[in-house]
Amino acid sequence: MAVNSPLPVAAELKPVAGIEIGYAQAGIKKPGRKDVLVMRLADGATVAGVFTRNRFCAAPVQLSKAHLAAVTAGGAPIRALLVNTGNANAGTGEAGLANAQQTCTALAALLDCAPEQILPFSTGVILEPLPVEKIVAGLPAAIANLTADNWFNAAEAIMTTDTQPKAASRTVRIGGHSVTMTGISKGAGMIKPNMATMLGYLAFDATVAQGVLDELVRHAADQSFNCITIDGDTSTNDSFMLIATGAGTLVIDSTDSDDYRALRDAVTDISRNLAQQIIRDGEGATKFITITVEQGQSVEECRKIAYAIAHSPLVKTAFFASDPNLGRILAAIGYAGVDDLDVNLLDLYLDDVWVAKSGGRNPDYQEADGQRVMKQSEILVRVTLGRGAAAATVWTCDLSHEYVTINADYRS
Repeated sequence: MAVNSPLPVAAELKPVAGIEIGYAQAGIKKPGRKDVLVMRLADGATVAGVFTRNRFCAAPVQLSKAHLAAVTAGGAPIRALLVNTGNANAGTGEAGLANAQQTCTALAALLDCAPEQILPFSTGVILEPLPVEKIVAGLPAAIANLTADNWFNAAEAIMTTDTQPKAASRTVRIGGHSVTMTGISKGAGMIKPNMATMLGYLAFDATVAQGVLDELVRHAADQSFNCITIDGDTSTNDSFMLIATGAGTLVIDSTDSDDYRALRDAVTDISRNLAQQIIRDGEGATKFITITVEQGQSVEECRKIAYAIAHSPLVKTAFFASDPNLGRILAAIGYAGVDDLDVNLLDLYLDDVWVAKSGGRNPDYQEADGQRVMKQSEILVRVTLGRGAAAATVWTCDLSHEYVTINADYRS
């Protein structure tokens, strides 16, 4: 059960002109579930993405990066995205690349385009061969139900251990133009940037130059999907894609304009929403935790400290138990790798409770106050370093018995 994250309502997910979505039940891992997704793009659409930095990156990640690079080099534009769940096609070597290529070739034949105009994505179990024949057999059904209002079905079609689909939608006004944007994401475990197994797809109906969209996706990811962690494991398949369909009236061809900045802020905001939905649905999660580190010398050191807290099993299990054993947070700060940190300048807060002052226990701190906050389903941890003006925020969840159960039984 996701933490304070209501189930998306299909009717509230707005169609985005210039993109059609279809799905199929191909029986990749389990029968009777949506597990193949096709997104067909209109002429004039541009696509940009960021991917996992795991050196064992999956075959579809390698292929998608190559196909996007071909576009940048002057090749034909991307016409469709193909996603399967149930199998990650990672750790599969040359055979995995050939299988991913075969799915692109099959979809390209059905859509009358080149295989290089298809971006493939996979999620699921690592080190198992991709069941190409099942995916290819499911493609005609996915194409047959291509419609603009299939976003809820799309969110369901990319789930693995997620307990619910994740989606968001809105319409904004930018420079007198109406821009509709809708996105989906998936992920519940194996979540830790760089990127943050997660997939995310966000489409909007503006026209955006390729170089601008490349910059926009990096900015949005850095402020959203690269600020979340569930268990500190970086997946082999993480991908976040922006799709500017070109079907609206807004045109952005430079990053140096008020319209670009407004679009950037709107895209970042909805991306952050999609990223936080992943944390709220973390495997076994019972609490949503925001960790903010302030007054640092750089964003990098603030993030180091925030992630040290967020990744600590001792801290995360204490949150699960509502146990204000808050010395664990100080210990995590101390080993974060900021070697010249003066702990005597450091303060620690839990929501409105001042826990540690000038590097030691606040004389006015009462454990009952700490426990009151720890029992909440949403908790803010705030650390001030007293050494600069930089700040960073990450989002995480607690670590429960259920997380172990889910991952112990994942392949069964």
